[in-house]
Amino acid sequence: MKNKDNKLIVVLGGGESGVGAAILAKTKGFDVFLSDLGTIAERYRIQLDEESIEWEDGHHTLERILEADEVIKSPGIPPTVEVMKEIAAHNIPVISEIEFAGRYTDAKMVCITGSNGKTTTTLLTYHILKEAGIDVGLAGNVGKSLALQVAREKHKVYVIELSSFQLENMYRFKANIAVILNITPDHLDRYDYKMENYVKAKFRIINNMTPEDAFIYWQDDPVIKAQMEQLITEARLMPFSETEQPGSHAYVNNDNFLVFDTPEERFEMSRDELSLQGLHNLYNSMAAGLSACLLDIRKEDIRKALSDFEGVEHRLEFVADIDGVRWINDSKATNVNSCWYALESMHGPVVLILGGKDKGNDYSEIEPLVHEKVKAIVCMGKDNSKLVDFFEGKVPVIKDTHSLQEAVDVCNELSQNGDTVLLSPCCASFDLFSSYEDRGRQFKEAVKNLIK
Repeated sequence: MKNKDNKLIVVLGGGESGVGAAILAKTKGFDVFLSDLGTIAERYRIQLDEESIEWEDGHHTLERILEADEVIKSPGIPPTVEVMKEIAAHNIPVISEIEFAGRYTDAKMVCITGSNGKTTTTLLTYHILKEAGIDVGLAGNVGKSLALQVAREKHKVYVIELSSFQLENMYRFKANIAVILNITPDHLDRYDYKMENYVKAKFRIINNMTPEDAFIYWQDDPVIKAQMEQLITEARLMPFSETEQPGSHAYVNNDNFLVFDTPEERFEMSRDELSLQGLHNLYNSMAAGLSACLLDIRKEDIRKALSDFEGVEHRLEFVADIDGVRWINDSKATNVNSCWYALESMHGPVVLILGGKDKGNDYSEIEPLVHEKVKAIVCMGKDNSKLVDFFEGKVPVIKDTHSLQEAVDVCNELSQNGDTVLLSPCCASFDLFSSYEDRGRQFKEAVKNLIK
């Protein structure tokens, strides 16, 4: 029960961020109660028990939750569910794990968001800093919980991947370096199907920034550009672009050299040296490289790290070459724009696997590239009617499949020497899979079974 002299922190959600927040709260002397409507994984149950943290799963005990002085909410819980409505009705403050952790550290924060590319850019930035010998932690949507690291293994710098969901409940937290890679329609079901609500959530990343801080962004993104015209920030602006434009701090020059130009560092490297190829990865490399320049990393270290980074699982991941057909796992492409970048980097005819849980997608964005590069679309999902209706008559072949194995078998029949089979679904995975990682791993296993 609540100690009347102690503040009660209630944590909703028993995953990585929730358990980390609960441990930090306990470490700081708060009473803590964690509640998860689902089932908490065994490893997290063990952690909670070892820390003597009170928890429940499978239900919410509302009376206990409403005793809270403050609630730390998992980013996956929308504000519209019943427990959140009750919390709001009782005027109990709700914050994110990142907001909570930020209160207890003075480490430098490199915060990265975007509709696409944020995991790659986060891991690439972390790679550069770690290889340069910086005491750096990896947090947010990747790595360990920021709160857990603040409680147990403090670092001087944290590189944090932030989704719009995480940014929703951040108020006083401040990034030293904030990155917005791009903004395209995604998760609109969470934002009343209003793009402006999603954009505002993304731009919360620059809240509280000072003239000593820096904001890195893609200056050609029309949504970012429009939003920049409406806001005022004290942060130094560090935009990047494919080619040099007024104000660009990273760009490719006429000799195909990637140029980084900041007050802290200026250097060039051949675009061909980048370990990650493709236009989307050029932008990711620019953002990561600029972040490193602003942290005074030596140009030799930045150049080397940009050249030897090994990439991200489930993001344009080469799986196999079978009888001249390349199989590519891009399961992380859970929205239309991400699929656009994947198709943009393809050479030769493509057999494209689409489908899953549609989040209000507009497929017209990829229609020109589909027309140019795709010989067949294989729809994979419980209900493919929206995809079939949109692409019917726009590609030579469209197939309706309802399992991964069926989709892979059909792709194997449709493809021939010189083709690429690309899993880049445009959709969330939750109709047939537990996560995009689950979808990607099952795809890789099914492809490898073709070799046997």
